[in-house]
Amino acid sequence: MLETSVRLLRLMALLQSRRDWSGADLAERLGVTTRTVRNDVERLRILGYRIDSSTGTAGGYRLGAGRALPPLVLDDDEAVAVAVGLRAAAAGSVTGIEDTSLRALTKLEQTLPPRLRGRIDALRAATVSAAGGGPTVDAEVLTTIAGAVRDQLRLRFDYTGRGGTGSVRTVEPHRLVYTGRRWYLLAWDIDRDDWRTFRADRVQPLPPAGPRFVPREPPGGDAAEHVLRGVGARAWRHQARVRLHAPLAAMGERIEPGGGMLTPDGDDACVLETGTDSLRDLVIYLTKLDVGFTVLDPPELRDVLRELATRYLTAAADATAPTQRGGSGPG
Repeated sequence: MLETSVRLLRLMALLQSRRDWSGADLAERLGVTTRTVRNDVERLRILGYRIDSSTGTAGGYRLGAGRALPPLVLDDDEAVAVAVGLRAAAAGSVTGIEDTSLRALTKLEQTLPPRLRGRIDALRAATVSAAGGGPTVDAEVLTTIAGAVRDQLRLRFDYTGRGGTGSVRTVEPHRLVYTGRRWYLLAWDIDRDDWRTFRADRVQPLPPAGPRFVPREPPGGDAAEHVLRGVGARAWRHQARVRLHAPLAAMGERIEPGGGMLTPDGDDACVLETGTDSLRDLVIYLTKLDVGFTVLDPPELRDVLRELATRYLTAAADATAPTQRGGSGPG
C-alpha cells in the first residue's frame, strides 16, 4: 500500500486528470478501499483544497476551485509542453506577463528531472524565433475582454483608430483572435449594427460590463477567418488577390495565417487574399513562395511586375554580345 503522502499526490493527480471520479474508480486506481479514499479526500479538504462530492448511483468526487492552488502533477509530455509554453510567453505579446512567465518557468525547471530538462534545453537550443515585433497588449485588457466573451456581457471601451482618432464603442464581444503578431477582438458593434474587428492593443475597457446578450453567428461561421480576411482588407495600403498555381494544401503549409487568406481554385490552384504597404515588397514575398502565380488585383501590381521584368531581362542580357549601333558612318 502506498504511503499516505504519496497516495495523496496520486489522488490529486487523478482528480486533475478528468472532471468526475467515482469512489470505486479512485479506489481501484490507488489500490485501496473506498473508505481510504473518503479519508484521503477529507485530508485534502483539511489542507484547503475544495473537493465536491455527491451520493447516489451517479455520485463521486470532483476537484473544485478553492482558495489555494492545488499542486499540479504533470506527466513528462505535459511538463515539457508547459515549459515550452512559458518560454514562448516570456517573449510574447502580452504586456507584463514576461516576468511572471519567467518566474513560473524557473520554478518548474528547478523541479524537472534531468531527462526532461535535457529535452527542453535541446528544444531551446535548436529553435530560433522569427516572430514579428507586433504591439503588446495589457494582460488585464485581455482578461477583461475574455471574461465578457465568456459571460456574454456587452462591453464598452475607448478605442483609438488607425488615424489616432478616439471613440467610445459598445459591442457584443464574440472572440479574441491572435494572429501570431497582433491580438484582435471580433465583436458586433451596437451603434453601427454590424460586425467590426478591433485591435486589442488599442482597446481600453470602461466598467461595468453588461447587460447580457444572446451570441450571434459570426460571418461565415468562422471568427478567425473573418478577422484575417478583414485585416487583409483594411489594415494595409494595398489589397491584393493572387492566384497561386499550386494546391491549397501545399500553400497552406508555406503561408502563415497572418500572411493572408487562402481559398481553393480547383484542384491545382488557390487564391491568396493579402495586403501590403509596398507592392514591391509583395512581389518579393510572392517570389519567395517559389510557385507560378497570376495577379487578379490590383492592376498596379501587374505594372510593378512588368517594370521589374524589363529590368531583370536587361540584367540577364549577355554582356559579351556586341552592341548593335544605329545610324551609318561617314560616306
